[in-house]
Amino acid sequence: MIDKEKAALNPKKQWAKFVSVLVLYLLFLFWVKSWWGLLVVPFIFDVYITKKIRWQWWKDAEGPVRFVMGWVDALVFALVAVYFINLFFFQNYVIPSSSLEKSLLTGDYLFVSKVSYGPRIPETPLTMPLTQHTLPLINTKSYISWPHWDYRRVKGLGKVQLNDIVVFNFPAGDTIMSEPAYQGNDFYHDAYTMGEDFLAQQNPGINLSAMTTLQQRAFYEKAYATGRAYIVKNAGTYGPLDWRPTDRRENYVKRCVGLPGQTLQIRNRIVYLDGKADKEPEKVQYTYFIKFNNITAADLLGERFDDLRKDFEISAEDVQSLSRLHGYDVDRGYVLNNAVLLQYDGYMPLTKRAAAELKREGLVKSMRPVTDRDLYAGPYYPLNAFTGWTRDNYGPIWIPAKGKSIALTLQNLPVYERCIKVYEKNDLQVRNGRIYINGKPAGSYTFKMDYYWMMGDNRHNSADSRYWGFVPEDHIVGKPLFIWWSSDPDRKGFGGIRWHRLFNWVDNIR
Repeated sequence: MIDKEKAALNPKKQWAKFVSVLVLYLLFLFWVKSWWGLLVVPFIFDVYITKKIRWQWWKDAEGPVRFVMGWVDALVFALVAVYFINLFFFQNYVIPSSSLEKSLLTGDYLFVSKVSYGPRIPETPLTMPLTQHTLPLINTKSYISWPHWDYRRVKGLGKVQLNDIVVFNFPAGDTIMSEPAYQGNDFYHDAYTMGEDFLAQQNPGINLSAMTTLQQRAFYEKAYATGRAYIVKNAGTYGPLDWRPTDRRENYVKRCVGLPGQTLQIRNRIVYLDGKADKEPEKVQYTYFIKFNNITAADLLGERFDDLRKDFEISAEDVQSLSRLHGYDVDRGYVLNNAVLLQYDGYMPLTKRAAAELKREGLVKSMRPVTDRDLYAGPYYPLNAFTGWTRDNYGPIWIPAKGKSIALTLQNLPVYERCIKVYEKNDLQVRNGRIYINGKPAGSYTFKMDYYWMMGDNRHNSADSRYWGFVPEDHIVGKPLFIWWSSDPDRKGFGGIRWHRLFNWVDNIR
């Protein structure tokens, strides 16, 4: 700062500014419980009072230096501000898929509060703002793995409640296939599925139900090892395996349908908690077989039914799923009940209201919900156990709670194995039919974190806890507060703006 500018400053105003900034900064440090930040106080004092450091030296320069540095200064300030706000207060999130339809729709932009559940201190603090894990265009990591800090959460306004819609990091996203086309895949699902397919080809007579628990465990261990080895061997297709820290994993959004300490079971599609049926979301969707009445799927996508699709939020993706019954699903062997191939034109997800309207309009001759006996949609969590569970009939399963213990057996170990080994970082082994944790025989385990059960409202078209298990508390990102923008991907321009959804509170979507 030049002498004339320094002399022109009002000392009283500068002290007032300094005190105000210092109070706010100290309150922030108290909130996050990080007193290392006190090292910054002398620099704040210098900015407002002593001015020994020429923070904006470039303002005294002339020509291109002043011009360029002016832009650099503004850009750095903006990036730091965005990083700070995004880290501790709120971030934007867009619904990328149909898993929460029709409660939240593809193309909804959400204002996500970090304060609701308490923001996390970043595990990987050195990252490019506005990126999750990858830099666009150049497709490289947007973060530096060192330093890596342990999980710690700042006190928030509350905790996750039943039926909250929650943004969280994908639990199964710790290991990824680095090829961009496969980075969004569930590596563990793919490894187990590939391995089981290979083993089934080698031994078509495999009958898991006839095996003992230890034999089943050995089979799944071999399946995983086989599938993993195949992926590693074919790095040219899948890319080398890589690891992501918790806060750099993909962000997911689902509804919390099970809290720590509750016992969850799904019976005939309905979620039960501690034996009591949970109320379904108003716009919950299930998949229905449909036999049309003198129309086709192409007709349903046409202009004639545009208003109907818009009123009942039937997307092009919903209608296009009709073709799977006689195509994709048959080729993949997902059809378990061949009779439906003759009885129905296809299947699509519908709310109860939309299904009733299609009947009322006389567009369908017949329809019924898809059941477990019609289509195969597995495998299900835990991937390393034979349970017989399905997406509509699942559990019972106890959700771990911090400080609570569970008796461990070879039968229930697969359910809690990932929590113990991966999320809570213990060495777990099974030797000679006995369970060992950190080298010691273990007949029980006390959990260090709370866990949650997350599901999409599009219950037959949602990759959720039924497939990859519990969501640990250290994976919780925040709570969506309201929809600040909504754009229908099936419609262009102003016609695609869902005006009626703008600034709707997410808590009102039940």
